[in-house]
Amino acid sequence: MRQYAPDMTTSFSNLQLAPALARAVAEMGYESMTPIQAQAIPVVLTGQDVMGAAQTGTGKTAAFSLPLLQRLLKHENSSTSPARHPVRALVLLPTRELADQVAQQIKQYAVHTNLRSMVVFGGMDMKPQTLELKKGVEVLVATPGRLLDHIEAKNVVLNQVEYVVLDEADRMLDIGFLPDLQRILSHLPKTRTTLLFSATFSPEIKRLAGSYLQNPVTIEVARPNETAATITQQFYSVSVDDKYNALRQLIKSNGMKQAFVFCNSKLGCARLARSLERDGFRTSALHGDKSQDERLKALEGFKKGEVDLLVCTDVAARGLDIKDVPAVFNFDIPFNAEDYVHRIGRTGRAGALGQAISFVSGSDQRLVADIEKLLKTKITLENVTVEQDRSRERREPRSDSREPRADFSSRPREGYASRDARPREQDSRRSREVGYVPAPRVKNDPFFDKPYEASVRSAEAVVPVAPDPLRKSANIKPRRVMAALFKSTT
Repeated sequence: MRQYAPDMTTSFSNLQLAPALARAVAEMGYESMTPIQAQAIPVVLTGQDVMGAAQTGTGKTAAFSLPLLQRLLKHENSSTSPARHPVRALVLLPTRELADQVAQQIKQYAVHTNLRSMVVFGGMDMKPQTLELKKGVEVLVATPGRLLDHIEAKNVVLNQVEYVVLDEADRMLDIGFLPDLQRILSHLPKTRTTLLFSATFSPEIKRLAGSYLQNPVTIEVARPNETAATITQQFYSVSVDDKYNALRQLIKSNGMKQAFVFCNSKLGCARLARSLERDGFRTSALHGDKSQDERLKALEGFKKGEVDLLVCTDVAARGLDIKDVPAVFNFDIPFNAEDYVHRIGRTGRAGALGQAISFVSGSDQRLVADIEKLLKTKITLENVTVEQDRSRERREPRSDSREPRADFSSRPREGYASRDARPREQDSRRSREVGYVPAPRVKNDPFFDKPYEASVRSAEAVVPVAPDPLRKSANIKPRRVMAALFKSTT
């Protein structure tokens, strides 16, 4: 692998992009390139394979999209024939939300060109996707599972693909997409340009690069797993029962208008969202049990400012680019230390200031130690004074998605000692019905106060009597006379 020496050129105007792309970049407000863009774009323009590692929120989408579109402009045409618009660039991503976001950005970059792009992912009907694929598309953004569905249905042909991008490759390997990736890559031409972007270069990533990349250029603009310097990280030591009150208190005291709130489970995510909504927060939940329409609506509402708190699982931890989100809360410490880096990367994007707050309970010490080892820094736990709201009668949600059992030991057992002291609610309700006469109550029945007395028959000894063989039983019925079907011939 070759290491790339960074170029000091940081302005988009010095890239000599095509007029259509330069116009789109200017309309989107891009002026200076980020480090990953400044180093990756010139290399991709030369057609070389690239392994790129950069912090989340540093503009990796533009780093591979702009040079790809620049090189595909030679195939640009205004023909309506699908044969003139084969798939020439394939972008694979691990989650539906990230695929939809990348597809929207590519459409914005190519808005002034005749290059077609689209996205396919699961959770949606395949028929509209099939109709659009049949019209022809140059840039196809997809998740691996749904792309394989279209390949098996022969809705898409990938024999003219020139460029392949594996974005968030570490995540695709974590969730078991390696067999799907191998099947997809087997349908592609061997002569192609492959771009692999990942937050970490694990042994699996290097093995994948060795199998499918040809003499790649390695570009690292930051130490792997390094968090952005613009993010302030705080860890609060809070008991499990006080997490919810601490979350409400910090949101109100800091005047936070929007924030991500991450949970480890889908059930805990749904319960926390409902509790926050009952407390007056504009809240949406985003997790794997939501339909794709619900997930897209939740994201769109959060982007437009219609939602204050987006309570989510790690499906929203990767790649989502929402500007000016001031804070991220880790209601639950993630099980995987690398997910912590991606979670807090939802704030402090593109050089903006951000705040990451994590709640640490007694059972989270090992997970915090893993984060310390990954970040190579010492984490100091801070104390927070949680004000209990005694007016709230309902129980707060627990971070482990399990509600405590109710304690009935100190409650009076109604219906036993106090049953005879006052009429039952059912009788008082039914007494208002017309024609209903309640049954008389007997407080003390003398029958149950008597001591046990054996009956006379049970006290007598029962002597068995031998049965009379000549005596016919009353249960034996006499034989019926039946007419003979055949007469005897003797």
